[in-house]
Amino acid sequence: MQNVNSNIIASIKGIHKKFDNKLALNNVEFDIKANQVLAILGSNGAGKTTLINMLLGRLTPDSGRISVFSSDAGSQNAKQKTGAMLQVASLPDTLKVKEHIELFRSYYPTPMAYQKIIAYAGLEHIENRYSKKLSGGEKQRLLFALSLCGNPKLLFLDEPTVGMDITARQKLWQTIRDLKAAGTAIVLTTHYLEEADSLADEVILLKQGSVIEKGSNEKIKSCVSSTTIQFITPATPFKVANITGVISYDQYGKYTKLQSNQGNQTLIELLTIKPDLKELTVTRAGLEEAFLQLDKNVTKNVKDAA
Repeated sequence: MQNVNSNIIASIKGIHKKFDNKLALNNVEFDIKANQVLAILGSNGAGKTTLINMLLGRLTPDSGRISVFSSDAGSQNAKQKTGAMLQVASLPDTLKVKEHIELFRSYYPTPMAYQKIIAYAGLEHIENRYSKKLSGGEKQRLLFALSLCGNPKLLFLDEPTVGMDITARQKLWQTIRDLKAAGTAIVLTTHYLEEADSLADEVILLKQGSVIEKGSNEKIKSCVSSTTIQFITPATPFKVANITGVISYDQYGKYTKLQSNQGNQTLIELLTIKPDLKELTVTRAGLEEAFLQLDKNVTKNVKDAA
């Protein structure tokens, strides 16, 4: 009989961490699995970077345990199987792209093939360019390439597409899907919730160091049973807040965007009031709406308990 836990490659149990008596992580627990993209989401200061640094062995928890490839985080065994693209990184200016990659490949016993790295990162035409001559997006692609040099089975990507154009971003997304299909576990932190929605198999929402929700994209989105309705704001305004089901609304540019927990009834009343609404779109709550609503709920509960 197959071991149901055989695809778990990292395990985080009861992690606590404080800095100067400020709680950074509070009883955080989850597993990282092969063939999976795990997105860790949260506002600035939620604890994402602290958590990644612990998984890499750069920080140690005050209590709890982290196991990576059945070893301690940061052990030689874990390092040889792990790649990381961190948000804050610098490169020597006087090395060419290909020299950076060749140097990093030399650190590992079984590195990924050079041409495969180049293809995955989309660096085919700039291999001989010095890193000081790279644009912001090109530097991001090089940092991504370096994270692949060890042919990792566990890959950490911290805000990987910052500064990338649409084409480069889409290519990186496809590379992440290819790596996952080949068995790699990818841990993704991003402020682009569209990115997490597109790529992640599982999502962890962090707020002030605590996990407020975790599960599949669909599970997270199901926590918010709302519908998003958007339309061009009519010349003659009306009181959107008075329509049945509307829980929030906003105006930006020429558009009005509202959230409703009674989508059908809201639409009926909207079209009764304004049957000629233009560019009307209706979508179910996405990951962004779910994240914002869950974050708001936790903040409200904390205030109510105070």
